[in-house]
Amino acid sequence: MMHNIGVISDTHHLLREPVKDLLRGCDAIVHAGDIGGQDIACELSSIAPFYAVCGNIDKDKPPLCPQSLSLELFGLKLFVIHQKNKIQQPISDKDIIIYGHSHKYEQTLQNGQIWLNPGSCGPKRFSLPVTMAVIHIDGKKHCEIERIDFLSPIKKAKPLAAKKDLRAIIINVMRDTDKGKSVAAIAKHNHISEELSTQICRLYLTHPGVTADGILTKMGLL
Repeated sequence: MMHNIGVISDTHHLLREPVKDLLRGCDAIVHAGDIGGQDIACELSSIAPFYAVCGNIDKDKPPLCPQSLSLELFGLKLFVIHQKNKIQQPISDKDIIIYGHSHKYEQTLQNGQIWLNPGSCGPKRFSLPVTMAVIHIDGKKHCEIERIDFLSPIKKAKPLAAKKDLRAIIINVMRDTDKGKSVAAIAKHNHISEELSTQICRLYLTHPGVTADGILTKMGLL
């Protein structure tokens, strides 16, 4: 059975209609802070089971939620905090670390853990996009993370010259992942974008036993 977790952050008093529409299709909602008010929290709670931490703009108001949160949803162990540099407790047993604050979408793989900042789906800030994420989980605890961009399309990486080249890169990425390298280091070593590195690493880690051809298939390239 498939489950979906909507992951949002930095709403800053604004809950957009497209965001609410998408969250209505989720089984749970996780908010990484800077909610903006009890009214936003109440509205999100009426959509689906709601889990949240306080952000820096929430700290001067009556406490809506804790500063950090550990929870397990649909077999995945999550740790949630607003600012990742304020993590003080052990998190080595967590599958996904969720944070916010920067308003910039980030998704990296570090030591087998997914670090996810869904960006901001509240007021648009400078030239930053308006984003959130959805974690799709199947019955075997495999998960895939979908980035949702509300105001502008995600730039696609330029296609590689041939599938055989990509197959060789995938094999190298799989080896680097087994060695515990970060997504950034893997991208640099294989001369690919961090976006592509993240996609390959995620497919490799969430589908145990998958081959390079299997990853190509899941990417729609074979």
